Amino acid sequence: MKCPGATRTVLLAILILFSAAVAASWNNPYPEADAEKNILYSAFRERPKTFDPARAYSSNEYQFIAQIYEPPFQYHYLKRPYTLVPLTASSVPTPVFFDKQGRRLPHNVPVARIAYSVYEIHIRPGIYFQPHPAFARDASGRLLYHALGPGDLMDINTIGDFAQSGTREVTAADYIYQIKRLAHPKLHSPIQSLMNDYIVGIREYADTLKKAYDAIAGGREEGVYLNLTQYPLAGVEEVDRYTYRVKIKGKYPQFLYWMAMPFFAPMAPEADHFFSQPGMAEKNLTLDWYPVGSGAYMLTVNNPNRQMVLERNPNYHEELYPAEGEPGDGSAGLLADAGKALPFIDKVVFSLEKEGIPYWNKFLQGYYDRSGVLAESFDQAIRFTGEGDTEVSDAMRQKGIQLLTSVQTSTYYLGFNMLDPLVGGYTEHARKLRLAISIAIDFEERISIFDNGRGIAAQGPLAPGIFGYRESQAGINPYVYDWIDGRPQRKPIEYARRLLAEAGYPGGVDHATGKPLLINFETPATGPERKAELDWMRKQLQKLNIDLVVRATDYNRFQEKMRKGDAQMYDWGWNADYPDPENFLFLLYGPNKKVGHDGENASNYDNPEFNRLFERMKNMDNTPERQSIIDQMVDIARRDAPWVWGVHPKQFTLQHAWVYNTKPGQMANNTIKYTRIDPRMRAERRIAWNRPVIWPIAAVLALLVASAVPAVVAYRRREREVAT
Repeated sequence: MKCPGATRTVLLAILILFSAAVAASWNNPYPEADAEKNILYSAFRERPKTFDPARAYSSNEYQFIAQIYEPPFQYHYLKRPYTLVPLTASSVPTPVFFDKQGRRLPHNVPVARIAYSVYEIHIRPGIYFQPHPAFARDASGRLLYHALGPGDLMDINTIGDFAQSGTREVTAADYIYQIKRLAHPKLHSPIQSLMNDYIVGIREYADTLKKAYDAIAGGREEGVYLNLTQYPLAGVEEVDRYTYRVKIKGKYPQFLYWMAMPFFAPMAPEADHFFSQPGMAEKNLTLDWYPVGSGAYMLTVNNPNRQMVLERNPNYHEELYPAEGEPGDGSAGLLADAGKALPFIDKVVFSLEKEGIPYWNKFLQGYYDRSGVLAESFDQAIRFTGEGDTEVSDAMRQKGIQLLTSVQTSTYYLGFNMLDPLVGGYTEHARKLRLAISIAIDFEERISIFDNGRGIAAQGPLAPGIFGYRESQAGINPYVYDWIDGRPQRKPIEYARRLLAEAGYPGGVDHATGKPLLINFETPATGPERKAELDWMRKQLQKLNIDLVVRATDYNRFQEKMRKGDAQMYDWGWNADYPDPENFLFLLYGPNKKVGHDGENASNYDNPEFNRLFERMKNMDNTPERQSIIDQMVDIARRDAPWVWGVHPKQFTLQHAWVYNTKPGQMANNTIKYTRIDPRMRAERRIAWNRPVIWPIAAVLALLVASAVPAVVAYRRREREVAT
């Protein structure tokens, strides 16, 4: 006897419904075959603009290329303050100083006598580029894909479409080639203008390359290769296969920090030539799209509308997990893998997530390994202890989710335009007006309301973790804060009102004109989500009876206003490029003004004594003398108050129990190689956390079965009647 087709379908559906393996994979965004593979899952929000190490400078670009390109130095993963250590180099070099006559100088010579600094970098042998068709050769040693004609690219759409690949050893010449690329006329490297001031001859080199490129291109925009090996650069010298020298004007110790960025990673001329061939750019086959490095990972999928994938570089050289760190790293489990070979992860899958809530929900389901903390989910994820510290909520703790926090090497501030006749200038009246406003704007309240406590109120221009930053009572801003009961406390509003009256604005009224005081506030903060914060800003100045006129605009228009000096107050921020006080204090250096110089000194602050001290401090080594000079500079800036010092944000990261070796840091970007996961634990918890609620479906199917019973009975009766 045969079962009717409808009944068989219902029974089959019931079997599938109650299959645990199938049920657990209903909402899994990844292939089931990958459930226990050594894959890290993350996300990205913005499409990276470029992966070319001479051009990339944004955090969403470094998220990828820092895993792919290897400069000679990197930051120690565990040590704080941030410490440079070798990556591909054998050591971090000490510069050799020379005077104008080329005579070598002792290391402790006054900075004024140093005409040049020379850095000699020795690269470790045995480092190889990732597999790539740019290195593929035939049996005779000829490069296979360096003379492609129009027909050769007909069936080529991605790098993976090339049948063969190859590799070769990284040499000193590759590092030199990349330094030369910083001056390439078509690349417009964001650090070229800075390097013009330091690398000997690079400014003139840029002019040489432009003339050469124009002559070769003949007006063409694509398919032009400028072989930089044919054009020597005075400030860079190849000593031997693994050694090169860079010659710097004067003394500039921060140059080593720049050399820990992808700007100074090796670039193979073969890769540059390969991608410069006619027809390649039309198919998006460029260094902007396909990086070629020697790092722990290589980009194997570049689909910025859906997914980006990094996979372990099979040619990666030996690198071991650090064997030492800070006190407490051992007890935190951060030294459990000491001495083991890197990287630990085989593949990293980045999925496009434009909205925060879907990302958060997938994290809770175990489909992302780490997550930030959204404002919308803060109360769900975090709770405050009685001492004011933060920890994960009970719901997060039950899932084994851990909270990692760190203060970022960033500052977000409110600035005064020192060129403005009302809020600017260096008179005692102007200074007291700015200090009164600085006291009235309660950044502790702002951090609590809008940042869920994720930040600390700034006491000056330097962020924590930077040399020169002072902790505790020694580090408070005495013009805005008092030290009471072991902590800084903002001066009372009555004191601010007294300063305002002494500035000539008693009760918020201009004593000279009798008119209420009104200040314009420029901001790129637009949209309804920022309205509450801007309303809060108005209320802060209303404490002093000052009317704040908010002039919000798009970022491009905001930048134009700042360049022209059309502002009174504004808000802005700065993320450190490297962990040196110079990288913060230059934001207040007079010759670096925004107006007239297009520098980063947006307040156009120009105090001669501050400038003089900055010029002494900027190229000094980190010594007690340098600390003393920084203390003087910070005090001058606090007294003049060109900024309302604002906030240093705190980074909150949540991670699942199966993720190991995470130590938050703000300088290093090449940190995926240190991460280890337990894929089996993750797979088990995903199944436990994602069991579907199936009883409603089961109930419906049961009703279907019940309704099918009469039909089955009738069918069987007819079958018996036919049989008889």
